[in-house]
Amino acid sequence: MSPTDDALILFLDRLGATGLAQSLREAAASEALTPLAMFMDADTLVKAVMLGLLAASVLAWAIWAGKLVQLSRARRALRRDYRALTQEGALGAPLPRGLMAQMAHAARTEIRASKGLPDAGIKERVAIELGRIEAGAARAMQSGVTAVGSVGSTAPFVGLFGTVWGIMNAFVGIAESGSSNLAVVAPGIAEALMATALGLVAAIPAVLLYNHLTRAIGGYRAALADAAALVERTLSRDLDRARHQPEATRALHLVAE
Repeated sequence: MSPTDDALILFLDRLGATGLAQSLREAAASEALTPLAMFMDADTLVKAVMLGLLAASVLAWAIWAGKLVQLSRARRALRRDYRALTQEGALGAPLPRGLMAQMAHAARTEIRASKGLPDAGIKERVAIELGRIEAGAARAMQSGVTAVGSVGSTAPFVGLFGTVWGIMNAFVGIAESGSSNLAVVAPGIAEALMATALGLVAAIPAVLLYNHLTRAIGGYRAALADAAALVERTLSRDLDRARHQPEATRALHLVAE
């Protein structure tokens, strides 16, 4: 085994993956053309390409799973706060800390800051602030998703690079040995093609995961727009209600938390 192989097996042993480390030892000593044996016989650069593709695939799956959990929690919180604000029918509804509470607080703050000003201007300024909050929440949810798309778009080319490099080495070996026998040529080419196969294994699921996350985040954006629209409707209702109340009651209502 090469020093690189020894270092990799030692690293796996330290991680506690003793079973995988033992399989790699056996593959390095084997003459069979199994996937592990081809990996162990491959050039150092081709090995690095294969390991990088495997790591990228694991990263894409991890981001997908984490975003699904994050989206599920965010949607559940939005639905809960939406129901609470709908039932209360006023911006002073007690909401748990979250996006809708932030939106309602922004609306109440603008009402206090714009006391005595026309209602149309208040609504316009609140709509601008709600749009800012909505865009910030969407950007936060989008973070990390581009990495999944990048894996899907670049993994085939990375795998192809490993294949080209491996085939170059295979032809160099053929030239040095002076033999074009298929038994001499086939192992090197098979090892090289394995990099392209791993590139496709990483890329195809990553593209599907990226598309799924894009659709899911699109649904979340729609839920954010519904939440902002509810806050704006409630604000309009509060302003109309305050306009028909006595002056003292109106002032108390506008500053109510």
